[in-house]
Amino acid sequence: MDTSPAAAADKLALLELKSSVLDALLGHSDLGLAIIDCDLRYQAINNTLARFNGLSVAAHLGRSVHDVLPQLAPVIEPMLRSVIVQGEEITNKEILAEAPSTPGRKAQWLASYRPIRADDGRILGVLVIAVNHTVELELQQAKEESASLVRRVIDSLVSFVGIMEPDGTLIDANKAPLDAAGIELADVQGRKFWDCFWWSYDSDIQQQLREAVKAAAQGETVRYDVVIRTANDQRMTIDFMLAPLRNAEEEIVYLIPSAIDITARVAGENMLKYSEERFRRVVESTQDGLILVDEEGHIQLVNRRSTEMFGYDSEQMYQLTVEDLVPDSIKAAHGDLRRGYLQAPQARAMAAMRELYARRRDGSLFPVEIGLTPLNFPEGIRILATIVDISVQKNIQQNLIRSLNEKTALLNEVHHRVKNNLQVVSSLLSLQARSVPEEVRGYFDESQGRIKAMALIHQLLYEQKNFDRIEAVSYMRRLGDLLSRSYFSAMRNVKMIVESEQEESYLGLDVALPFGLLINELVTNSIKHAFLGRDSGEIRLSLSENGSEKQLVIADNGVGLPEGVRPGVSHSLGFQLIPGLVEQMHATLQVLDTEGAVFQLTLSDTGASDEQP
Repeated sequence: MDTSPAAAADKLALLELKSSVLDALLGHSDLGLAIIDCDLRYQAINNTLARFNGLSVAAHLGRSVHDVLPQLAPVIEPMLRSVIVQGEEITNKEILAEAPSTPGRKAQWLASYRPIRADDGRILGVLVIAVNHTVELELQQAKEESASLVRRVIDSLVSFVGIMEPDGTLIDANKAPLDAAGIELADVQGRKFWDCFWWSYDSDIQQQLREAVKAAAQGETVRYDVVIRTANDQRMTIDFMLAPLRNAEEEIVYLIPSAIDITARVAGENMLKYSEERFRRVVESTQDGLILVDEEGHIQLVNRRSTEMFGYDSEQMYQLTVEDLVPDSIKAAHGDLRRGYLQAPQARAMAAMRELYARRRDGSLFPVEIGLTPLNFPEGIRILATIVDISVQKNIQQNLIRSLNEKTALLNEVHHRVKNNLQVVSSLLSLQARSVPEEVRGYFDESQGRIKAMALIHQLLYEQKNFDRIEAVSYMRRLGDLLSRSYFSAMRNVKMIVESEQEESYLGLDVALPFGLLINELVTNSIKHAFLGRDSGEIRLSLSENGSEKQLVIADNGVGLPEGVRPGVSHSLGFQLIPGLVEQMHATLQVLDTEGAVFQLTLSDTGASDEQP
């Protein structure tokens, strides 16, 4: 540092200059101003430049440029020394370097360095005039980045966005509509919007757009759905809107067209409309009444058949609740029943075991069948009632029951009369047997036994009130009792046993008659021939089932069959009848070689039911 008297005088002059001449400049708020002496120390600085440098005014005074701006000193100090030595100013020098006010990034300055001279021409210091362009540069970059960002955002939108003059001239458009049409911005920029590719395929659509532009230019926002042309002459439905853009003075300066692709939505809506129409047609065409009610019983939907059934028109039906359609006798309780159903709703028939009646508008009742189906909607549970008017079926059913009762009574009478007639024939045979020789009386007894076996079948049919089958086990027991009484003297010491694995077993009527006659012939044969010369014996009838197949075993523990005596071979009438009876039953009969006489009948009675009527 120069401490000579001359240097001290120069600093004093510099200070005097500052105080007298430069105070106004140093207070200037737009320019950064400073006075630096020949030792490159700050003698004066205004707030603007101090703020640029990132330090206070006091932190500058008396300090060197290197101390204040260590990053900038290598750039600034050579220029300052050049001004001091050469005495020539340096103007509008761009400086790009890091400063305390811009840590981590470079600041941009436009600096001028002018020599400060004494009256005698000596250089006392340097006047620094600096303009900080950092903010302007950052602002410009921010604007450019913002514009680029806005453009990227707009271009990334799937929506269609553009800008046009109020007269309809297109200025700009984002990427989405251009890509959809397979064109470039240059293909449409500067053209009337209605003449652009999207609209030019249809003059009516172009005219519609002209009117929209005219309305928007007058301040109206226009919106409508329209079909535009896209690449490969395809079509797209868009939700189009044209809105005016105003400046601060509320003047319309631009029109903003925008749109979104609603092709899928329109297709979905059309499909929904088609589905709803199809549903409506199905609902209306069904011959069952359909009524949809909400949780409170209010009617939400009815079909044509329901209105016909109840005598209301559709508008009247929508004003009713479901309780208005039930008989007065259950109207008060129906609400509780409906609420109870909603506690655990499921698809089912309504009151399946009881007769149901509905109430017409005129108060008359008619029989119905009702099915309930719960449906879940966003608004809550809805109940779909399917109603069938069964008045015709009810009349038919009553007629059938009446006809069936008449036929049942007739059949009952027929079987009763047949049984009585057979008993009369049996009685006549018994009377006739008294007047015939003893040697032929046995033939009358055998015939009488056969008639009794047939009469017993008609007796069972009459008693069971069932005319297509008989219960085989009870028939066998009663037939056994009948034979035991008929041959009382021969059966004194013979035990008759009837057993079965089933409590009940049924035989069709076409099988029952030959079945009974077969039992009559075989048991009668055992009674007459099996126990000759014996004091006692046993005849056992066993019936078993395996699916639809039945097996009857008739066995005695007597002397057995004589050699050569077999069904169909013996000269007796009974044994000659047996093969024909077996054939009528489509069965098989086996004679088992065991002690006594054992016959095994196997038949498949497909016409019989395993359930009691």
